Amino acid sequence: MNPTTRNSESLIPGLPHLLVSCILVFVLFGCQNPSLPPGDPANGGLFLPDDFEALVVVDSVPGKVRHLTVRENGDLFAKLKFSGNGGVAALRDNDGDGKVDLMENFADYEAEGKWSLQTGIRIHNGYLYFSSELTIYRIKLEPHKLVPTGTIEVVLQDDHPHGRHEHIAKPFTFDQAGNLYVPFGAPNNACQEPKRTPGAPGLDPCPLLVDHAGIWKFDASKINLTQKDGMKYASGIRSVVAMDWNPVDNELYVVIHGRDDLFRLFPERFSPWQSALLPSEEFVRVTEGAHFGWPYCYYDQMTGKKVLAPEYGGDGDSIGRCADYDLPEIGFPGHWAPNGLFFYQGNQFPDRYKNGAFIAFHGSTNRAPYPQSGYFLCFVPFEAGLPAGTWEVFADGFAQVDPIVNVSDAVYRPMGITMGPDGSLYISDSNHGKIWRIMFKGDKKIFGADQLAAMEARKELSHIRTPHEIEDNIQKDLVGKGEELYYLYCGACHQQNGKGASGRFPPLAGTDWVTGDKKRLIKVVLNGMEGSIEVNGETFNNVMPQHSFLNDQDMAEVLTYIRQNFGNDATEISAEEVSQVRAEFAGEVM
Repeated sequence: MNPTTRNSESLIPGLPHLLVSCILVFVLFGCQNPSLPPGDPANGGLFLPDDFEALVVVDSVPGKVRHLTVRENGDLFAKLKFSGNGGVAALRDNDGDGKVDLMENFADYEAEGKWSLQTGIRIHNGYLYFSSELTIYRIKLEPHKLVPTGTIEVVLQDDHPHGRHEHIAKPFTFDQAGNLYVPFGAPNNACQEPKRTPGAPGLDPCPLLVDHAGIWKFDASKINLTQKDGMKYASGIRSVVAMDWNPVDNELYVVIHGRDDLFRLFPERFSPWQSALLPSEEFVRVTEGAHFGWPYCYYDQMTGKKVLAPEYGGDGDSIGRCADYDLPEIGFPGHWAPNGLFFYQGNQFPDRYKNGAFIAFHGSTNRAPYPQSGYFLCFVPFEAGLPAGTWEVFADGFAQVDPIVNVSDAVYRPMGITMGPDGSLYISDSNHGKIWRIMFKGDKKIFGADQLAAMEARKELSHIRTPHEIEDNIQKDLVGKGEELYYLYCGACHQQNGKGASGRFPPLAGTDWVTGDKKRLIKVVLNGMEGSIEVNGETFNNVMPQHSFLNDQDMAEVLTYIRQNFGNDATEISAEEVSQVRAEFAGEVM
């Protein structure tokens, strides 16, 4: 399938009669369930509840896809992970078979660097809204045109002096009263200074809560806004990518990315197993004035408690001030990376899905020494505006492997969720830009536990279930001190295969940063690094924690290991060389 990429304006007269009729019926009466195309063999690789089918709308979108949205005529708009020739892809099924055969990129805007956190796209009041890391834009949609041709307007510009930092993504949503909601993520992991420093306490009170780690509310009718034009709506929210407005209870919901590095920063208080599972990814209802406790607290889904973070004296059990902060509706296991949230309002699916929440778990990167987890689409039933019952596995099979040892082993990673005018659900993948359409083909009246049984069984797979502390430890049989140290302190980010995680953690394989200048490498690991670097053609903007707590011999062992593994073939590093660099550059962060 090779969709053409020319402008769609001249193709409108050629739209299938059925699609044109459906559009007219939708406008006049509401097009609830037109005839659906057949699903693909094996549902395009997905596992779904019985009587659901999936087809691959498009195999890959150049630039890869983060979030997506659907117009009332069925056109898809995909927010691209990487900008280049336009930051948005417009996609059309021109012959009614459910497959995209027309695709065009548009919406060029001034480059903000080679970042991979571009996300957020929605249609609101006749405009297509989309975001980069620092800016939300909009462009007026035009009748019958796939690609709008008007002026791109700046809706909101992040003008904070900190500029680029951790958790900078700008997802957004709208309420039913004309307001826009935007998170401003926390600039670091847990309000430590220096950032991600083993054993360092957190700042108290945390000054970052003034203009970060929260959600701001804006007037959606205005443009050229900055943060000061909005109202701080809620606080104590570290990082958000998944958010949606629930029209039933008329409230905002988000799924929070929990903090990282419990073991790496506080190895005397937390085990690798605890660090793999905690803290929770919190599914929360965000009311005005709510505070969810970051950075002072985190939620433990295994005990059902919000507990003190170690930077503030916590030991994994003590509660203290955390009793004063808001609790989540549901606590999911740690590091699943909730990146998509959608409240289903369609009529195609069985009634149990009406008003419920779909969550796309993009998948973990830092669960070593245990298998990576997540990489599936979850469903949370709602009744009377509240979560009802336990969460379910709705769509799985994206990764195509189990166990998932390295994040790069996962073939696809679910990200965006949206609904078409007929009630079909669309899911995007951020690895290749693949998009699926999920449809229900059965009898809604008899849909129930029997149809869900196979999906419930998938909770026992290693990328979903809680790992056994000993048996599921992939590295329990390791030999060699350098290898052991690598998996304890480095593998959670750089992965067991040394390939890193695209957009987050740079690879150690095949890069001069590892095999080149010894002094530079030792200095980076000893003192840490902050800011953007380019590795093997990709730019990374994250924080490398300092590892000065390792003694000279251990540091030499782990650095020699990475220089002589993952396809690298470089000379060893000695304890004496580490000692010299430690004395020369003590405390100097790159």
